[in-house]
Amino acid sequence: MKIELQERVLKQELREKIRGRMDYARDYSDEEVEELIDEELLDNRSVMCLSVEQRRRLKKELFDSMRRLDILQFFVEDNSVTEIMINGMDHIFVEREGRIIPLDITFESKERLKDVIQQVVAGCNRVVNESAPIVDARLPDGARVNVVMDPIALNGPIVTIRRFPQNPITMEKLRSLGSISGEAADFLEKLVKAHYNVFISGGTGSGKTTFLNALSEFIQKDERIITIEDSAELQLLGVDNLVRLETRNGNVEGCREISIRELIRTSLRMRPDRIIIGEVRGAEALDMLQCLNTGHDGSMSTGHANSARDMLSRLENMVLMGMELPLAAIRQQIASGLDIIVHLGRLRDKTRKVLEIAEVIGYEEGQIKLATLFSFEEQGQDEGGRVLGRLVRKGELLHEGKLRATGLQTV
Repeated sequence: MKIELQERVLKQELREKIRGRMDYARDYSDEEVEELIDEELLDNRSVMCLSVEQRRRLKKELFDSMRRLDILQFFVEDNSVTEIMINGMDHIFVEREGRIIPLDITFESKERLKDVIQQVVAGCNRVVNESAPIVDARLPDGARVNVVMDPIALNGPIVTIRRFPQNPITMEKLRSLGSISGEAADFLEKLVKAHYNVFISGGTGSGKTTFLNALSEFIQKDERIITIEDSAELQLLGVDNLVRLETRNGNVEGCREISIRELIRTSLRMRPDRIIIGEVRGAEALDMLQCLNTGHDGSMSTGHANSARDMLSRLENMVLMGMELPLAAIRQQIASGLDIIVHLGRLRDKTRKVLEIAEVIGYEEGQIKLATLFSFEEQGQDEGGRVLGRLVRKGELLHEGKLRATGLQTV
């Protein structure tokens, strides 16, 4: 513990000296900062007592603390880490392979953690402070960041970083992992190519964004795609004519808020073949449904729900957040706009699977009719506790018009 304290004090002293060498009237490159660190390490007597490996590690820690995310940088670069959770300066957790692990590292101070937070949000033109204590941001590699500051967060600044694979997970990879059957994957491929409107539902951490990325593989490469997100996460591959739009928070400096609703309306004037909305959470659901009902077939989105049927109820409530409409009118909009709902889940063994694929048949007798096409049937578990089961075909697609129009075989 004494050695750790000495190392922390040394690193803090070195950082202050390096900053004292810097001219803040100019912008330094990473290489120039590294040169300043090298010069300070060579001049410091305490450093001369360290081994070569200790000096190398100290140099990286200094650079990370000045130009990267300090003690978090190692875990941001670790591909086995899917989530980083910071509950104040001295309670840090990571998720690996579905397991949450506490770390024995801490920030030097609450102020140091706040510095890192400001660095993150400034990198994507966001602001977080006491008057605006909640913000969504992203890292340069696309990782999603949520920040909650005091006075809202009582136990210090709270940061949650959701990391995504550097190489997006493909549908073939999901098949090999057992997340979806080959039959269901082939079925969805034909529906995406035929411009069916697909909505992906599931709980937190069920893999909705990952699955949406995988589905996007099947989009024709000559189509014009517009993505709309709160914080850009989607990684669409092979699409040349791609427009990526991201919301903006308002701030005291006069920048007005730009919401998903406004971006959806703007996207309609951009001649899209498909519109992909990262996630709907509120009143923008009405604008999304209007997109689906105005000729933009093949559009996709995601939302939080406990089942495919529950997703329909959630969409009804979201629409009512933005406009008082008769329930019958809302249900008719949903029934005519959505074609397919894919519901994902995270099982007790932490694996993510497609649990249901359902077709929205239509609106009858005041209700939206839903038919299950595939359903996951559990078959016990193995000796290691892994859940066994398979996605079973339960019914045939009723509305085949879009498939026939594109010349694809019925499925």
